[in-house]
Amino acid sequence: MNTNALYYGDNLVWLRDHQYFPGESVDLIYLDPPFNSKADYNVLFNEPGKGDKSQAQIQAFDDTWDWSSEASEIALNELAKKRPSIAEFISYLSKQGKLQESMAAYLSMMAVRLIELHRVLKSSGSLYLHCDPTASHYLKLLMDAVFGARNFQNEIVWCFKTGGATERRFGRKHNIIFFYTKTTNYKFNPQKEKSYMMHEYGFKKSHFQQDEKGQYAWVIAKDWWEIPAVGSATKERLGYPTQKPEPLLEKITKASSNEGDVVLDPFCGCGTTIAVAERLKRRWIGIDVTWLAIDLVEKRIKATYGAKITSNYEVHGKPYDIASAQALANKSKKEFEIWAISLVGAHPREHDGGVDGIFGFVEKDKKTRTIIVQVKGGDVLNPGMVRDLIGTVKKEGAAIGLLITLIEPSGGMKSLAIHSETYKSELWAKEYPSIQIRTVAELLEGKTFDLPPTQSPFKNAQLAKEKAQQSHAF
Repeated sequence: MNTNALYYGDNLVWLRDHQYFPGESVDLIYLDPPFNSKADYNVLFNEPGKGDKSQAQIQAFDDTWDWSSEASEIALNELAKKRPSIAEFISYLSKQGKLQESMAAYLSMMAVRLIELHRVLKSSGSLYLHCDPTASHYLKLLMDAVFGARNFQNEIVWCFKTGGATERRFGRKHNIIFFYTKTTNYKFNPQKEKSYMMHEYGFKKSHFQQDEKGQYAWVIAKDWWEIPAVGSATKERLGYPTQKPEPLLEKITKASSNEGDVVLDPFCGCGTTIAVAERLKRRWIGIDVTWLAIDLVEKRIKATYGAKITSNYEVHGKPYDIASAQALANKSKKEFEIWAISLVGAHPREHDGGVDGIFGFVEKDKKTRTIIVQVKGGDVLNPGMVRDLIGTVKKEGAAIGLLITLIEPSGGMKSLAIHSETYKSELWAKEYPSIQIRTVAELLEGKTFDLPPTQSPFKNAQLAKEKAQQSHAF
């Protein structure tokens, strides 16, 4: 593992590929998996030119688990053969009521992945599992079974002030992070923190320092951390529903890895682990099952590190030719659409009035004009699709409409696009076709649409807010 890499797809499939993930190859694993919160989580993007007043959204993932999932049953059957004690515990739990049945399905999913993560972790390595009280007590038992109770090091309590407030109970203002190691001979760099005191206790006078908060001494960090969550006004906020703050990952990364070590996040989401690992000069690996996440991570690291990083990582699992694009379309229409619009730098919008993607550009009057994108992945195309796009452009008040097709458009479609109106840009003193069509094959070959310089959807995403405040949305 000499290069940084992103992997698009099911992390279990990738982790079981020993070519990419050999045993004892990773120094540090941080995972922030779904919590079985029984909620849908959405990524929000600000609409171009509308600031935070109007937001597009698209579902990132559904955090609800049950036995209707074929994968859950397969996982449990596999555990019954290879790890019968774990399977027995999960099977018992599944018979204790509907709520526990859902938890059992979730734990089956987690168990097979934790076993693989244990395999790839070096003997000197550490794993940090991020969860909340929904499943923490069950996951602790599971971690003991996979890693061994003697390799449990800490139950870290991450405290924050936002979210989780109600008059029906005490405010839920913390998450749990379990710290386990592969063996008792593990790498650890003690972290220091300020301890404010009213009295000197046993410290020498010279050990005390003073700041605006008062008198303090540097002490070994405790197992509860007060680190602000990523709030709506936080500069690093990307609009991803489960985004964690960089200082949290920085503390973990510094404690359990050194420069040049390999850090793995198998549920990488918007890439906080990746961004921190890159900044701290670690090698990194991120895996996610959605192209929405992989695309956001790419945008984040490119916007943060620029050309320095773009030639220094690989993306595995992304379509590179028409055959792999067709395979993705056959597997998931939604994932294909999100991937296709990422080819032009747009951000997705959940199906709303015929708009699959949207981005914008700035005009001479300093106002933003919008560009909308439609994606057609079927095997039948007709001129009516172009007429629908023309109507959508007018309805949305957009300047330009783009159509991305998986197969070659018909002559009638091309004719309608060629003879459509043009958009005249005053800033760029140029006319652009208001309706443009490109095939996936053309985009993969490097051909582009004829557009004014567009705004970065990554910057728009930084201003986005979440759809709703939820205890896991940090």
